[in-house]
Amino acid sequence: MHVEEFPALRSIIEHHLPEALKFLERLVAVNSFTANRTGVLRNAELVAAQFRKLGFVEERVPAENPVFGDHQFLRRSGKGRNGVMLVTHLDTVYPEEEEKRHRFSWQLEAERIYGPGVNDNKGGTVMIWLVLSALRELEPEVFESLSWQIAANAAEEELVPDFPQLCRARMPPECRAALVFEACGGSGRGMSLARCRKGSANMRVYVEGRGAHAGSRHREGANAIVELARVINRIAQLTDDSRELTVNVGFIKGGGPVNRVPHFAECEVNIRAFDEAILQAAIEAMFALEDEPASVRAVSDGFACRVKVELLNRNPAWAQNATTDGLIELWMQAAQRLRLPLRAEPRGGLSDGNYLSRFVPTLDGLGPFGLNGHSSERSPDGSKVPEYVVVSSFLEMGAINVAAIRELARR
Repeated sequence: MHVEEFPALRSIIEHHLPEALKFLERLVAVNSFTANRTGVLRNAELVAAQFRKLGFVEERVPAENPVFGDHQFLRRSGKGRNGVMLVTHLDTVYPEEEEKRHRFSWQLEAERIYGPGVNDNKGGTVMIWLVLSALRELEPEVFESLSWQIAANAAEEELVPDFPQLCRARMPPECRAALVFEACGGSGRGMSLARCRKGSANMRVYVEGRGAHAGSRHREGANAIVELARVINRIAQLTDDSRELTVNVGFIKGGGPVNRVPHFAECEVNIRAFDEAILQAAIEAMFALEDEPASVRAVSDGFACRVKVELLNRNPAWAQNATTDGLIELWMQAAQRLRLPLRAEPRGGLSDGNYLSRFVPTLDGLGPFGLNGHSSERSPDGSKVPEYVVVSSFLEMGAINVAAIRELARR
């Protein structure tokens, strides 16, 4: 597809865009916070109804964790040997009370649409529908030849490991790629693909102290909060920008009434790195905190605080690799032919691509352009605005996706 073909493609996408935006508005109206099982299931119903128009048949698979909704798979068999998996998710990060508190709902302002999930990742789901609708009209032989499998994670914001295994079992025959429709926003400097993504580990640090009366028996206590403060300072020092390693203390709790020496305190930590070896070294450094001498001891008898470290979960890094680079080149060539700007960059956030890339060529960042994902706040001075998507990016990124998928199918 060359630049002279772009007006025809743009016209087709523009024709389908009003329906696509109505589809997006219906999705945004339903709260689908990860833990809102009812809302996630309702979202899946809307998705199934929309893709049924394109001949897709739905399958639901319960998540391993019954708190979450069902994973959704939409299948359409093709006439040829090759297939493609298109990946999105049904959940968002916003509890219903947060949406109400911040009055965060569908709002169209000039070129921007604000609302929960417009960018992450209800906009990505809509982009899949828009691309397939345009491809069916522009290149019906390509659309009919490929076997399509749309995979929608019910709990992507928790990055549950059962979903990629279900995807693997449902890969179309001769699957050419898993195409992940997370936003193409990245660092925010125009449309961009994800070249690779950091892996992560979540850990908990628990400090056991000894309680005592804060006034009359203070010397007998071992303050767990004070010990945790020392440990947190050590954890913060593990961050190493030169190795693109971040170690973030994101949650702390401990103690109780202020007239007691606190006997417990804990924190939770998120570690991220592009390199698996660097990630593993940081995890080991966290466990080494258990062996460091305690700095807080009871004055009366020397009772020392104890530190316990626990690995809660770990997600693999998606390192830069030849198969993803090959797909990036295909998409960049399509953008170049259409004279549309597109680049690729590493991303610190995770997606289902972290797992899928381990067993199938995977490309991520194919959704619309938008910013401020995971944010619902808006300030009167405009210094804070919530998640939004740029309407024109459905046209531009949609055109690139159609052109690139057409070439992928012909290889």
